[in-house]
Amino acid sequence: MTPWWRDAVIYQIYPRSFADLDGDGIGDLPGIRSRLPYLRDLGVDAVWLSPFYLSPQADAGYDVADYRTVDPMFGTLDDARGLVTDAHELGLRVIVDLVPNHSSDQHVWFQQALAEGPGSPLRARYHFRDGRGDQPPNDWPSIFGGPAWTRVDDGQWYLHLFAPEQPDFNWDHPAVADEFRTILRFWLDLGVDGFRIDVAHGLVKAAGLPDIGHEATWHLLDVGESPCFDRDGVHDIYRSWRTILDEYPGDRIAVAEAWAPTLDRVANYVRPDELHQAFNFSYLGTAWDAAAQRSMIDDSLAAMAAVGAPTTWTLSNHDVVRHTNRLMRQHDGEVAGKKPVEVDQEAGLRRARAASLLLLALPGSAYLYQGEELGLPEVVDLPPEVRQDPAFHRATGQDGYRDGCRVPIPWSGTTAPYGFGPEGGPSWLPQPPSWAELSVAAQDGVAGSTLTMYRDALTLRRKLFAAADTLTWQDEPAGRLTFDRGDAFRCTVNMSAAPVRVEAPGQVLLASAPITVENGVATLPPDTTVWWSIGKVR
Repeated sequence: MTPWWRDAVIYQIYPRSFADLDGDGIGDLPGIRSRLPYLRDLGVDAVWLSPFYLSPQADAGYDVADYRTVDPMFGTLDDARGLVTDAHELGLRVIVDLVPNHSSDQHVWFQQALAEGPGSPLRARYHFRDGRGDQPPNDWPSIFGGPAWTRVDDGQWYLHLFAPEQPDFNWDHPAVADEFRTILRFWLDLGVDGFRIDVAHGLVKAAGLPDIGHEATWHLLDVGESPCFDRDGVHDIYRSWRTILDEYPGDRIAVAEAWAPTLDRVANYVRPDELHQAFNFSYLGTAWDAAAQRSMIDDSLAAMAAVGAPTTWTLSNHDVVRHTNRLMRQHDGEVAGKKPVEVDQEAGLRRARAASLLLLALPGSAYLYQGEELGLPEVVDLPPEVRQDPAFHRATGQDGYRDGCRVPIPWSGTTAPYGFGPEGGPSWLPQPPSWAELSVAAQDGVAGSTLTMYRDALTLRRKLFAAADTLTWQDEPAGRLTFDRGDAFRCTVNMSAAPVRVEAPGQVLLASAPITVENGVATLPPDTTVWWSIGKVR
């Protein structure tokens, strides 16, 4: 039997922006529990929860103070346990975020390291170093801007590749490895089905922490080759984790957030004795161009097939501009999370819908980001005083515009917070007035709505495709893609700026925009994807 994760559709929940049951303006675990039936009906196989652990929230929970405790703003450990139980009863699996590259500066280990001073055993669990006079120990920049080092009162410096509140663990220390093995077991024992590994490429640093040797500015989504990312030593860590995951029944998995210079380097994370999946950020960064898309799809499938792993596909997440906006301006190879700009929302949604149907037709596993099934646009006009991305006010490095994709999603009603919380209640980021017409209630059961399209696509995907199906390209003119899955399905995408006429190969199953078929010839508008039945449906 094919493991569930090889062709799963996994839905990312950003807890603070999904559903607020207690009315404080911040989403919580009870809110997520109350909306699980919606996700079952949407047709996804699993949910991935961004961090909900105890945290000072210097970086939206990716600064963890206690990996075995739920932050009170999100609920309790019993709420987490109940969420997993409810999800399983609904046929959904649960993946939780794990943040092993760094902790919060409020973590008990780091606080003790500060108190004990230079040379103490606790300091060896992080990267404390003496400086070079008044300068940091090396020339590494922080991804969030400024140097990757902060000086403490006794004169030593500590490494933080992200915010100063996020000191990096020293993975050469055996206590760090032991601690995370016990954390894995804690959540596996609670019943979770897997982990998304944050900054999976960053745990191991080059020996001696050498200088880069030139001025560098790193971006969260584009770090290239460096002495502190994608080092070969990370793979020993993940081999040890795989043995733990394999001890548990039910195909428990781990998914790497691994930004690497090439797809072949990404494939190293999902060799048979390591992790199960890795996010395909190369695809996320590919322009809306037929030649570029075909080349990236082929390269992705080949790289993962070489190690026996499924390819993953995603268009949006909590760190990048939503693809309703991004695909209108993105050029091939461009970093996906740069400062968002306003675009024509109708055109952006049309292209986003076409891109989503293309993605859901590809072999492998698909990751959806909350709200994309509603066609939510990026919020580009948030005032500075409400933004909480820790990099927003920094002059260099990560641009700090991640809040625009994190605005709480609308569920119902005509005024904010649109069912996210109690009527008239707060939301931690303001929602645009236009979101009333994009809410779940406004789209539910409406023919042609984006929500209906996603539900139909996920129903068909489960019915039509098998994990073993190959992708076979059909020759097409420039600006158009056509491929088959198995012997029963064809997908055609018009990426050109003009309508195209194609011979209808069979019955139209689903289209991202209205099309016409007359005398066996279909007319596809620009930015349109069509799914066809071309043989006996399984």
